Amino acid sequence: MHSLDSSYELGDQLSWHWQQQLRSRLAGLSDDEYFWEPVPDCWSVRPRGTSHAPVQAGSGAFTIEFAFPAPDPPPVTTIAWRLGHIIVGVFGARVGSHFGGRPVDYQSFDYAGTAAEALDQLDEMYDLWVRGVASLTDDALARPCGPSEGPFADRSMAALVLHVNREVIHHGAEIALLRDLYLRKAAVTSDAEAEVEP
Repeated sequence: MHSLDSSYELGDQLSWHWQQQLRSRLAGLSDDEYFWEPVPDCWSVRPRGTSHAPVQAGSGAFTIEFAFPAPDPPPVTTIAWRLGHIIVGVFGARVGSHFGGRPVDYQSFDYAGTAAEALDQLDEMYDLWVRGVASLTDDALARPCGPSEGPFADRSMAALVLHVNREVIHHGAEIALLRDLYLRKAAVTSDAEAEVEP
């Protein structure tokens, strides 16, 4: 009978997606794409003092936009916003709470003002998270994830790992779609400009 390496199996779901699909789709991300708003009134990461959102979180020159409670329907979000959410809310806060990393939260984080800086932050937090997951024993995976997860404190660490996997796959797919739309938008704009030239 074969033994089951639970931490490997849980981690491999995300690592495979990251290595085979998501990370390569982020290569070459430009600052224009990073901040591109496909519709009016998007939530984004903006220079401090330029946002009109009810909540503008962050400790540096750029802040991320929120509202509590969130509007219904919620605003469309930019690639910058989605990356900020993955970096801080999905990976960073959990690395700090569960794997001894520095405390990370939306209010105190220094959000990236460029695409390259955001991808560096993403790579760092991803690496810290997957290393932490790889360190979990079966007993650790079975234990409750604890008060840092709020109303889900009694759920197992394994459930939290699966939740993080879902979040990264979900938001990563949204980012990939925004990149596809941005590319097609640029092509349509070029075609339209060519048609009006004398």
